[in-house]
Order: sequence, then C-alpha cells, then structure tokens
Amino acid sequence: MAFSDARKELDCSICLNIYTNPVTLGCGHNFCKDCIEGVLDTQEESDYYNCPECRDRFYERPALGRNTTLCYIVESVRSTEPEKTEEKNQKQICTYCIHSPVPAVKSCLLCEASLCDDHLRVHSKSPQHVLSDLTTPQRNKKCSIHEKILEYYCTEDSVCLCGSCRLHGDHKEHLVGTLEKASEKRKENLTDALQELVKKREEMEESIKSLQKYKRKVQDSADSVTKRVTNLFRDIRRQLDILERGVHSEIARKADIVSFPISGLIEDLEIKKEELSRKIRHIEEIRNMTDPLSVLQESDKGDLCDTEDGDEEDKERRDKLLHGGGGLTATEILPLLHKGLFDIITGVNKGINIPEPADITLNEDTAHNYLYISDDGKTAHKVVENLNRSQSSERFGRYSECQVLSSECFSSGRHYWDVDVGGSSDWRVGLCYSSIDRTSRQADIGDNSMSWCLEIKSNELSVKHNSKSTTLACDSLINKVRINLDYEAGKISFYELGIPIRHLHTFICAFTDSLYAALYVKEGCIKICKENQKVTHLTPRLATSLAF
Repeated sequence: MAFSDARKELDCSICLNIYTNPVTLGCGHNFCKDCIEGVLDTQEESDYYNCPECRDRFYERPALGRNTTLCYIVESVRSTEPEKTEEKNQKQICTYCIHSPVPAVKSCLLCEASLCDDHLRVHSKSPQHVLSDLTTPQRNKKCSIHEKILEYYCTEDSVCLCGSCRLHGDHKEHLVGTLEKASEKRKENLTDALQELVKKREEMEESIKSLQKYKRKVQDSADSVTKRVTNLFRDIRRQLDILERGVHSEIARKADIVSFPISGLIEDLEIKKEELSRKIRHIEEIRNMTDPLSVLQESDKGDLCDTEDGDEEDKERRDKLLHGGGGLTATEILPLLHKGLFDIITGVNKGINIPEPADITLNEDTAHNYLYISDDGKTAHKVVENLNRSQSSERFGRYSECQVLSSECFSSGRHYWDVDVGGSSDWRVGLCYSSIDRTSRQADIGDNSMSWCLEIKSNELSVKHNSKSTTLACDSLINKVRINLDYEAGKISFYELGIPIRHLHTFICAFTDSLYAALYVKEGCIKICKENQKVTHLTPRLATSLAF
C-alpha cells in the first residue's frame, strides 16, 4: 500500500479529516470523538444507535473506547506535516487581487478575507477588524454560537467568549477578562510549570547517575569477590576448578539479582525523563507563540501544567536500592564453598580460623524492671513482677518495653556475636547509641534514629530503624541470629545461623558515636551465645579471608 493510501486510512469518515482524539465503537470502526458523539446525539430518540460506516446496531448508547495506538500513529503523522501546512498557507491568495493572484500574509476575521501586503496597508485599522495569522483557522477565531470574534476569556469555565457571550450568555456573572491578559497569565503558569519540570528532570538525572554509580559499585564488588576467590583457589589442587567455576557462577547470579531492580528503575526513569523533555519542548513552543488564543487552546490540551508525576514511589525505590546494603560479600558465598571444600578436603586442616566473637555481657543497670538478667550477664528473661531495682538514669523506664544494653561498646573495628532467640516469639536484637532515650514511648530499639534492630513479632520477621520497618522472608522458625558490626564501613548485618548461614539484611550508616548491643524481650527469654557457631574443615587462609 502506498503512503498516500495509508495516509487516507487515518481520516475520519464523518469529518473527512485526520482523526482527532480517535475512539472505537464495539464494531471496531474508528471516529473522531466529537464527530461520533455528535452522530450519537442525533440518534438519541431512536430505538437504537447505528455505526455510520457498517450500520451495526446498538440498542444502548455504545461506550467509546479511546484508541491509544491510533492516537500515537496520528500524532506521529501530524508531526511530519507542518511543512505541508506551511506550504498550503503560503499558497493562500489575497481575496482582493482578482486579476493577478498575490500570496496573502494576513486574514481579517471581520471581513473573512485574506490580505496581501498592499491591501493590508489600506485595510481598516478599526478595532472591529481583527487581523490574524494565516496559520490560525478562522473558524477557531469566532464564536460557534454567535459567529462573532472571540475577544474575552472566562476564567471560571476556561473558555473563550465573544461580546454576546459575555453580555447575554451563561458567563455574564462570571469573572471575564481579555484574551491578552488571560494569555499572559497562562504563560506565567506555563513558565512556573516549565521550571518545575526542568527541576524534576534534573533531579531525575541525579537519581539516574546515583543509581548507575551504585550499579557500578555492585559490579565492582562482584569483580572484587571473584578476584579474591580466584586467588584462594590457586592454593588448592587442580580438582577444585569445577568448584571455582560454580562459585563464579553464583557470584554472577547474585550480582544479577542485585542489579536487576536497579536496571529496571533506571529504565523507568529514562522513560519518564523523555516524557518530561517532551512536555518541556511543547511548553517552550507554546511560550514562543505570539497569538494569545493559540497559547490558550494549545495549553488546554493534555497535562502540561501537571508537574505531579507521582514520582514518590520512584524515590522510595531508589532510596531502598541505594541503602540496601551495598554490594556482595564473601560471606554470602560461604555455604557453597563450605559444601564443596568439605567434600574434597575433609580432615585436611583442623578448622576454620575465624576471629573470636565479641564477649557481650548485659548491663543490669540499664535493664527494665520487668527484665531479669542472669548472674553471668548472658540471659534476659521477661518476668511478670516488678523487680523494683534502684532508679538510674541509664535504666529503661516505664514507657519503654523490656530491653537492656550491653556493658561493652564499640567505636571502631569489626565485631560479631550470636544470640539465641529460640526462647521467645516476640523479640528484637540490634545496636544503639548510648544517648538513646530511656524514658519516652520511642525508646525501643528500632523506633528512633539512634538504633537498628532485627525483630520477630506475630511470626513476622523484619528489620527496623527510625520507626521504618522492612519485612523479610521467613520460611521457618529462627533460633539463632548473628550480628556483624563493621564500624568503619558503617555496616550492621544480620544473619540466620542455620545450615547454611543465611544473610538477612545489612544497614548502611555513617556512625557518629559508640554503639552498644541491645536486646528487647516481650515474652520468654533470649541469651547471648557463649560460643560462636564454627564452620569446620576449611583451610585457615580461606576461613580467615571469608570471615567478613
């Protein structure tokens, strides 16, 4: 099919012009929305409605579905036809040059005539004779009811009016101004909208840059882990090559899992950025228009002034990804290494060489009066009777729940400790600053900006900081958890001590004060483990490298 024939398929069969806001009937035929509504209005008193093309009957007024695909096609075709429109305007001939055709440069709405330069100079300059550009159809300059020139604008109904509409129509009690003032006001609004859109686009560009930087960080972490693992495997026999390839594959898979949502968000933001650019270009075109009516009519279309793009969800997704715990760590692949090495070199070495856990003891001077602390300072047990301990500024008071801090604090280095939580079904474990409030209703760990915790409540596992909770997957009952602190890196990580060890979550924060271990017990008891859970039968060098 030739282009000219295909172009004809975009003409409405009612108005014979290219579709404007095309809609579809149930029979599948397309029409301009205004055209088909006009036809259906004339059929209101009939027993049924007809499609103008196939005469298909509808016994109720048919619903009009917007044809989105056709709208895009029509918009694309319109964007390729401005040159044709300009050429057509250039061919408009002066109405008064009868003997020799002369191109017109302006048109008079009152006279309904086109004027060349010579006749324009001698044409009446009275206010009734309104001159307009040839690019503006004369029918758009006149009132469709009174056939008079549009001179005013009703701000309440957002419509252009002629003098009769203003004096005798429905708008005589409304706030009405001149087209020029209304146009200037609209341009001011568009300018504000333009500035807001530009600002949003800049923010989106910054978001994209930060996400791309984070994505590179993830990949760099994966590359770093791959390099470390490769170096470690050089010390082991050649038979370990198969295991090494498996580890590399696992690293790549985890990197893909982390990178996939980032790539999706970047792609979504790129699409929205393009949409903002399109709006900006359109607004700039409107602001450059000299004809007030064209400014008003063009700016009334679409949602140009709507700068609320619903991007709060994008920002939450971005912040969640950027603060989701950084890249990969060697600890995450420890289970795979453990199994492979255990099968190959069982009994070769005495065990894993891993730093000893921090010796955590609970400080009874900070314990809530309904929380019993064992003599060795390792167990916290919820009791039903008030223990009536002496008052202390360090003790958690009446509005806080049953929690206690450690005697030890950490202001540098890497540390870890294990907590047995099997004796309670409602608990929190984590860290906090010493300056945490001890008496308010926000004193519980996780409910303020000075603490971070892992929590189980109503069989739901989550992490919490500054009262913001994130639910985690939990397929079975958790009995033991490990807490890792890397003070200089600003990381607090939680692990489930099962087989294999499972990473649960990592908080990222720039620490500003010493940190204390914290326990919260709503019922039952939890305790600090005296011995860490070791993974045996790994080479000392491998175990040391994968400790964190």
